[in-house]
Amino acid sequence: MKKETQLISAGRSKKYTQGVVNPVLQRASTVVFDSVAEFKEAAKNRGNHALFYGRRGTNTHFALQEAIAELEGGAGCALYPSGAAAIANTLLSFVKSGDHILMMDSAYEPTRDFCDKILQGMGVSTTYYDPTIGAGVSELIQDNTRVLFMESPGSITMEVQDVPSLVKAAKAHGLITMLDNTYGNGLSFRPLDFGVDISIQAATKYIVGHSDVMMGVSVATEEYWPTLRENSYLLGQCCSADDAYMALRGLRTMAVRLKQHEQSALQVANWLSEHPLVDHVRHPALPSCPGHEFFKRDFNGSNGLFSIVLKQGNQDALDALVEALHHFKMGFSWGGYESLITTNLTMKGLRSQTGWNLGPVVRLHIGLEDVEDLIADLSQGLDVYASKL
Repeated sequence: MKKETQLISAGRSKKYTQGVVNPVLQRASTVVFDSVAEFKEAAKNRGNHALFYGRRGTNTHFALQEAIAELEGGAGCALYPSGAAAIANTLLSFVKSGDHILMMDSAYEPTRDFCDKILQGMGVSTTYYDPTIGAGVSELIQDNTRVLFMESPGSITMEVQDVPSLVKAAKAHGLITMLDNTYGNGLSFRPLDFGVDISIQAATKYIVGHSDVMMGVSVATEEYWPTLRENSYLLGQCCSADDAYMALRGLRTMAVRLKQHEQSALQVANWLSEHPLVDHVRHPALPSCPGHEFFKRDFNGSNGLFSIVLKQGNQDALDALVEALHHFKMGFSWGGYESLITTNLTMKGLRSQTGWNLGPVVRLHIGLEDVEDLIADLSQGLDVYASKL
């Protein structure tokens, strides 16, 4: 089955749809039973999509979990109230005091903060590694290293990692491997196909696709799914049935949305690569992006997210650029239908191992607006930027 077809059919068994097109919206806290035998049977199967208690999920949640697990090729999917919650609780499910984790230096800022502010206080230490290190990560593995965490491409600076080499090194030392696959989304990249144990996404982004739901998902292999499932439940993780329904609806159109995001972003990225103010473009599909060779080898496509590095700049100029734009809005997140922009004059506080001696970074998410309008908007914004240099 092609992936586009899979997105339409996944999680739509008659058990969940009950004779209509979409899985039903089933809200519940308490589940009631007609007999002790029925109660005991539900308790025995509570980890296997049986109605037992609201925090375990309803048929709406089960439909989404089955769809995401099928998309990512895993044994099961846990749901969380945000992408940050998915990352935090997946890590918490597998580490204890005295453990050590390896985290790429290009990590999503909340991931770094969780390691430095929460895990450190619990006695779990973190070593940040150069995201381009590949098999060299072996030299950083300690006797107490438990987890190798990857994010490919990396947040903001977009380095694509050599996932097979990293996984091989980790497996040689018995580590659990995790990857933030929000960019890859299960369509463009499936980490479990490359030996990764757990794939995590901020479903807030492309799965939901409309900037109106916060959600995270974590998909594990058969070996690690029972631990992830039970520990996430014990940590109190769940999301509303309404949000699960919205994520299912977004999932159905993700493939067609991604094609347009990808096409428009490549047009904008190629235009920016020729702009005199731009040092280089960090779009994984372009040779100027670190790790582009791994993107070509491992990924099936890109999306609307990329960054540019400017040759020079100052904070006043960056502020003027953002405020001069009409179609690009300043805001966190990405993956919705709208175009967004964020800027970083330096990478201070976001890097600890690799440093940053290049110019200001501008991260763009290319939405579903007409691409000529977006290029015209960036053109006039960069003119304003140049006037402030």
